[in-house]
This record gives sequence, C-alpha cells and structure tokens, in this order.
Amino acid sequence: MNKVIHPDFSKYEKEITDIVENFSTKGALFIDGRRNKIKTFPLGDITVNVKSFKVPNLINKIVYRFFRKSKARRSYEFANRLLQEGVGTPQPIAYFENRSEGVLKDSYYMSEQMNPDLTFRQLIEIPDYPEHEIILRQFTQFTYQLHEKGIAFLDHTPGNTLIKKVGEQNYEFFLVDLNRMKFCNTMNLEDRIVNMAKLTPEKHLIKVMSDEYAKLYNKPYDEVYKLMVKHTEYFANRFHRKRAIKRKLGLRKN
Repeated sequence: MNKVIHPDFSKYEKEITDIVENFSTKGALFIDGRRNKIKTFPLGDITVNVKSFKVPNLINKIVYRFFRKSKARRSYEFANRLLQEGVGTPQPIAYFENRSEGVLKDSYYMSEQMNPDLTFRQLIEIPDYPEHEIILRQFTQFTYQLHEKGIAFLDHTPGNTLIKKVGEQNYEFFLVDLNRMKFCNTMNLEDRIVNMAKLTPEKHLIKVMSDEYAKLYNKPYDEVYKLMVKHTEYFANRFHRKRAIKRKLGLRKN
C-alpha cells in the first residue's frame, strides 16, 4: 500500500493507516454510490471523510499503471493546489494506493469532513431559499475567480460545491470531488461558459448567472446569456441521450 500523508497530519500516521486498512469494516457510511463509497471516521479532534474509489476495469488498470495518476492521488494533489491558489476545498489529509505488481487495485482519498449549510444542488432545487439570488451571484463570482486563475473544474456540477454562510449576506464555497481538473494559462469566454454548462438548465438561474458573469468579464449580457443557454442545452441533451442508450443496453435501471 503506497501512502502519502499531509505533513500537518503526520503525527496521526498510525491512526490514518488503520482507518484505510479497515475501511470495509469500520466507519460510518456517508455515501454509497454506484461507483465509489464514502465513509466518515473520527481522527483526533476532527471527523475525516474517506472516499474509496472502485477497482478499475482491465483497460483502466493499464492506463493507471503507465499513463495516469490514480483518482485518489489527483484528488489529494489538486486539493493542495487549490488551497495554494486560495480556492476553498476541504483540507486534504492523505491518499493511499493499493497496487499489486504495479497494477492499481483500489485507492483512497482522505480529507476533513465539512458540515456545509447547503450545496449548490440544494440552492437550485429550493428557489425560495433565503438570500437565493445573493448566493447565486456570489457563486458566480467564485466561479469567475476560478476561471481568472486558469482553473477548469471539469466536474463543476451541482453536487460538487459546498456552501457555508460566514457573515451577513456573505458566503464561502468549497469544491469537492476533485479528481478531474485542468489548470490553464488563460480561458476565453467560451471555455468559461462550457465549464459552467453542467450546473443548471433552468433559464431563470442562467439569467442571473449570465448577468453577474457579464459584469465581471465586461461583456454584453446577451452575448454571455446566449452562450450559456447554448452550452447548457447541449450538455442536457447529450446527458439524456447517454442515459437513454444505457437504459436500452441494460446498464441503467432508471
């Protein structure tokens, strides 16, 4: 088992290793997903979140051996990079890779468990949430700052941003599920809008986000809005087509 532990948590090496080695029998189940599983564990004075990535298929085993870092390692390294850039994400603690003869079997990423006030998904699903438009505009500002730093969060989806209220009409945002990110020198307007296409297809929300982003990027509202509608509709249509194909192939039940 290959392991890397953040220097700030090196004194807990024994406890961290025990958590991962006994992941299947200990801990409280947090998310039981189709692909991955997340559990929480106590560690010192905090609670940690451990994500277990599923065993890759044969092709991906080869890819992860020769060409690509494991999801756990990427999550850990990207989290540290985000914090260096001043971008919110739960504190990374460690990653583990279980290999046999160089072939990746499974991997684990540990970070500090957060208790947010809501997620972006909840924001778009609850239109009368208090200070809804304020949060939506501040989220758009947060996304704009990501783009200004050349950060393209490839899984910029509703469930992957945690939101905490930190003062009167003031919110902070934290990215999770970090294994797919791209760091660029610059991003043009279309690159930026494409990166936001998975967030929501709801026109009334797109209008607010387009208005805020247009002000920040100094572009006409109509130009930003048309691009956002174009790419959100394209993504939504592609998403539903893929789900329909998987149902026909028996790969999905619903």
